Amino acid sequence: MPERSRGVFAISVAAEMVSMEIQNLRVYERRGLLEPDRTSGGSRLYSADDIDRLHRIRELLAEGLNLAGIAHVLTLEARVGALEAEVTRLRR
Repeated sequence: MPERSRGVFAISVAAEMVSMEIQNLRVYERRGLLEPDRTSGGSRLYSADDIDRLHRIRELLAEGLNLAGIAHVLTLEARVGALEAEVTRLRR
């Protein structure tokens, strides 16, 4: 769904939606955990997919993972999703 991946929420709105501090969202971006869209002026715009990812980051933090561990988990989850999609495609 393209609309889920389109950045529409300002950083302050995104932070409020996931009950996080704005600075945390900036740190997660610097660490490569998410990549929000940018306006022509450079402001971050978060999509519904970004909000879901921030919720997942919060869950993993609550489970005791550090940011490096979270990066590995997110990478592996994305890889599993891609492999599952490939299996589905091949079964058709």
